[in-house]
Amino acid sequence: MTSTQPLQIGAKRATLDDLIQVARHRRRVELAPGVAERMAPSRDWIERIIDGMAEGVETPPIYSVNTGFGSLAGKRAFDDPADAAELSRRLILADASGVGRTVEEEVVRATIFIRIVSLTQGYSGIQLSLVQGLIDMLNRDVYPAVPEFGSLGASGDLIPLAHIAIVLTGPASGDDDPLDSGEAIVDGRVVSGVEAMAHAGIPRIPITAKDGLALLNGTSFSAAQAALALHDARVLLETATITAAMSIEALLGFGDAFIAELHEARGQKGQIEVAARLRQLLAGSEFVTGDRDSDPDRQPPQDAYSLRCVPQVYGPVRDTLDWVGGILENEINAATDNPLIFPSLPPTRSLKAVSGGNFHAEYVAFAADFLSIVVTEIGNITERRLFRLDDGTLNRGLPDMLVASEKVGLDCGFMLPQYLAAALVSDSKTLAHPDSVDSIPTSANQEDHVSMANNAGRHARQVVSNIQQVVAIELLMAAQALELRVAERGVTDAAIGQASRAALALVRSTPASDGRPIAHLTQDVALYPQLRAVAELVTSGAVVTEVDRVLGENS
Repeated sequence: MTSTQPLQIGAKRATLDDLIQVARHRRRVELAPGVAERMAPSRDWIERIIDGMAEGVETPPIYSVNTGFGSLAGKRAFDDPADAAELSRRLILADASGVGRTVEEEVVRATIFIRIVSLTQGYSGIQLSLVQGLIDMLNRDVYPAVPEFGSLGASGDLIPLAHIAIVLTGPASGDDDPLDSGEAIVDGRVVSGVEAMAHAGIPRIPITAKDGLALLNGTSFSAAQAALALHDARVLLETATITAAMSIEALLGFGDAFIAELHEARGQKGQIEVAARLRQLLAGSEFVTGDRDSDPDRQPPQDAYSLRCVPQVYGPVRDTLDWVGGILENEINAATDNPLIFPSLPPTRSLKAVSGGNFHAEYVAFAADFLSIVVTEIGNITERRLFRLDDGTLNRGLPDMLVASEKVGLDCGFMLPQYLAAALVSDSKTLAHPDSVDSIPTSANQEDHVSMANNAGRHARQVVSNIQQVVAIELLMAAQALELRVAERGVTDAAIGQASRAALALVRSTPASDGRPIAHLTQDVALYPQLRAVAELVTSGAVVTEVDRVLGENS
């Protein structure tokens, strides 16, 4: 539920939920009281430096204020304060050099949100008016066209952030040429930054000293992609646990694998939680045999690993996503540009600008890489259940390919959705190769180790999207298998556990994308409209919401 009240930035730590509300639900934002005062000392220090230069005071090289960038940092210091503003402007122009498809608006909005939070920490020396300009862009839905390729994850996300900054800012003096204002999306059209800002009623802000690098140097773009992927991965895991329970029921699984004492004996938090959730989801099922109070009715009570080891696989997925969440919430609230300004440093140190490496996005790269790995594992084990559902030698009495065809062999049934799942999982395995182990030196070897966090974030988004489709296939196939099991046993739907019954009812009450019902398959039809519809149930979180609603009503 999105609040109608603006989110105050700077009042407290920003959360992943804050980011989602702003990025996906267009929640408005504003600066909290006291933020301007927190930002003022670092900006005042920069302005004193520029004023001193104008008065002829001997000024040492201060990185990004009166020096070049990267390997050019020590080449030459200039004394004309006008050059400091021009330096910022030219940096933005030079860095706006990305290529590839334009990323989704939610990625751009998440990036701007993180950049605002970072700059309001008070260490960047940026004009307050630029931060307010970023806020105005969010609140008036300005959508800069940001290409997907360009960032190395160190020195920050320079290229994608430049494609935002070039829309926000104008030259310190002279004509504001639309050809040098970047691009943005307005009503589905690509227009100049000048036109987009005018359409939104936002003035483009003249750039000054230090502003350029403050806007560009940080991990905001990589972190935005990883944060969006994390949110979706958490919903995906909860949905995958439900669809796994449906498959366990349809395949006459053994409840012994989920007895609490078994998981407490290992002591791993996520595993214990997933097992408890499965016990809740499987409660009341007549198809699952064995529990803490009663022996299983078949021997040996052991299922294939893809059924009985769900807690041992999804548990570490859950724990890893929790770790990723901690890293990313820290990064959302971090000051990640360079140099950072610390006016409180002792008087014995006149240079308050400290050069370091907070722009290095290794934390984000690791987080995104681990996210890709664990989400791929959701797909890996889910695909094995799909294979088992289809195989008449493994599915404990269900028809081949989950279709009770009048003429065996005439219908393919759910053969091809398993093919699709295999393709998606294979793609994810390739994408899950860690980007963080790669590095290519840049900037004449000054920037000799980079994180590749942007690649990691892009790949994490794609992996999550792939596996959402795989889990959607399980939702569709498990619904079919449960109905076949009911028919095979000669019982009513009441034999199905309450949770699976709720998910099954949701599938059957949801129209396919072509408007037709998602009906029980008795002969081959084009399945892509059904797959599109069930994929939306997975990505939206509707499966989890409906199952929890039904369980809550009957608890």
